[in-house]
Amino acid sequence: MGDEQARDRWATLVDQINAARGEYYQQDAPHLSDAEYDALYAELVELERLHPELAGGESPTQTVGGSRSEMFEPVEHLQRMFSLDNAFDAEELSAWFDRVRQGLGDLPEMLCELKIDGLAVDAVYRNGRLTTLATRGDGTVGEDVTYNARFIPGVPQELTGDRIPALLEVRGEIFFTVEDFERINREQQDLGLPAFANPRNTAAGSLRQRIDRREDELTQARADARSGARAEGRIARLESELDRATTRLENLRLTVHGIGAIDGAEVSTQSGAYALLAELGLPVSDRARVHQSEDDVRSFIEHYGDHRHDVEHEIDGVVVKVDELVLQRRLGETSRAPRWAIAYKYPPEVVRTRLLDIQVNVGRTGRVTPFAVMEPVRVAGSTVSMATLHNAFEVIRKGVLIGDMVFLRKAGDVIPEVLGPVLDERDGSERAFVMPTSCPECGASLRPEKEGDKDLRCPNTRSCPAQVRERVFHVASRAALDIEGLGQKAAVALLECGAIVDEGDLFLLTPDALLSCEFFTREPARGEEGRQLTENAKAMLANIEEARTRPLSRILVALSIRHVGGPTATDLARAFGSLDAIAAASVEELSGIDGIGPTIAQAVHEWFAEDWHRSIVERWRTGGVRLEDERVDPGEQVLAGVTVVITGSLEGFTRDSAAEAVTSLGGKVASSVSRKTDLLVAGESAGSKLEKAQGLGVPVVGLEGFRALLSGGLEAARELRT
Repeated sequence: MGDEQARDRWATLVDQINAARGEYYQQDAPHLSDAEYDALYAELVELERLHPELAGGESPTQTVGGSRSEMFEPVEHLQRMFSLDNAFDAEELSAWFDRVRQGLGDLPEMLCELKIDGLAVDAVYRNGRLTTLATRGDGTVGEDVTYNARFIPGVPQELTGDRIPALLEVRGEIFFTVEDFERINREQQDLGLPAFANPRNTAAGSLRQRIDRREDELTQARADARSGARAEGRIARLESELDRATTRLENLRLTVHGIGAIDGAEVSTQSGAYALLAELGLPVSDRARVHQSEDDVRSFIEHYGDHRHDVEHEIDGVVVKVDELVLQRRLGETSRAPRWAIAYKYPPEVVRTRLLDIQVNVGRTGRVTPFAVMEPVRVAGSTVSMATLHNAFEVIRKGVLIGDMVFLRKAGDVIPEVLGPVLDERDGSERAFVMPTSCPECGASLRPEKEGDKDLRCPNTRSCPAQVRERVFHVASRAALDIEGLGQKAAVALLECGAIVDEGDLFLLTPDALLSCEFFTREPARGEEGRQLTENAKAMLANIEEARTRPLSRILVALSIRHVGGPTATDLARAFGSLDAIAAASVEELSGIDGIGPTIAQAVHEWFAEDWHRSIVERWRTGGVRLEDERVDPGEQVLAGVTVVITGSLEGFTRDSAAEAVTSLGGKVASSVSRKTDLLVAGESAGSKLEKAQGLGVPVVGLEGFRALLSGGLEAARELRT
């Protein structure tokens, strides 16, 4: 590979790895499997070995994976949190043993522990009391999730014992047990919500919630109800959401596996540190073992490779550490990982099962995707009976036939993947899959969208039942209007009982319409006449009511316009301000917006050219959906550059209307108080944010100060500070 080719490939690998890190650490929604990520990373390491001039400080090989999101306040770790280098086979593990021998002259005692597939956290105790709990972030700065720690019994608020250090920083993993994860998924399905993909992402999402924000929203709703506003449905929903969120926090577990900063206690070995942590009441693993030989370490790894599903939580390998801390310091660390530890990663688990059939489903955009239907089999800790096959070309490439015994794995222990057939098991009864030529849901002839496409699509976008169903479900998704209670089961029920024809009718729904659907009703209680709406149905109607006021960008995403996701929708909303203006714009006007190329512009223009699409817009308009954002003259943006935090209830304002009043004048509304906050607006029943603002010296105003802020700017408000 020439120098120019190497540089191009290096840049591509860096982009792919950094994107994968963002999906994994910030969004808790990885698209690459662990094995695919590890292969990219290994290729980058090898490329930089051959071309050392490429290995700059911005390379992922020189940095710790992950970064913090802007949703939480930053916490700087007292000592840096490192990643671990990986070994994927016996040869790579032997190479690590050799490097340790070379650095120390001999192989010392080593501590072996299970590598929990969870979320890395850092906890700091001062004089025995928890002061901060933070995610790893980029290793130097993480996210402050201390508020949520009070709901997690597994995170001690106070240390116990006679040897409490003045300062103790510990590292560990937050996780769900497999049993709790499966129960949570059953609850999700009972609510008509999609199941979670895996315990690690579920634990990360559960910990990284703004519980304080949920509490503030509930306080606001109760205040609205006291002032005479109709908020019963909203209060019920918020109470249910808060209860579900805190219950999940209560089920999180913590296992501590390291010490950062410490003052007031002495430890000389990793195993001794674990004994001290257990004495202090911190949860440590009872499976960690110290071994004196390379063979013993390999036996430990082999044992848990065979029994990984006998453990109560998910594991993806074993971590091996030099036990003596003085020797750890002698070995030191690289820019991203300690030289005294290695993570032995188990390979993706592969099993065999029978491929019973290959069927197809139809997605929101009409794409027809084949999927494998298999005899249920347990793999990587859960039972699998279906897996996507992507398209007809992929079925041919894998060489699988209906009736085959196939190899199946969970890519990254997450996504079921059919690897290929077990050829020796064929008996001649197997048959090839034939891609249908007509839509299995509506009978329309399938065709590629354009010449050369591998995907076939159903062109009956208006009335294909599958596409309508998926579009209705999409409107309610978090990326669109975030209507909780309108999951896949509810979407199917609305369509099957005729309460709606398509997504255009959602905002015309009435309680009477839902009473005709058994899914949304219950038997009458004593003293009631006729079937009654369930509490979930009432909450769904309240959420639909709330969704009418979503920003224009979210409305655009909800309309299922091809190529229009969140960023594109934001660009369009900012440039045009209203749905009518976007609908009236020419392709040239649309493509003239930064970030909107000709392909997107053409897709938007063609969408609004369809009569039935315009019908959806008009029905939403009739249903009270706000189809434009308020626009303000730049000269009137008196709060440009001003950051405001709002807490408690303000007479005459809802939480959303108060925030929109600030942003319409160019200000920014933050969710938490920091030294960068210019003003805290504290209404009735202000919570912990008021105390934090007072501690940081942030100016605090009440309702009158807020009104002064909107009319006269920051200085006028500060004159009325409390």
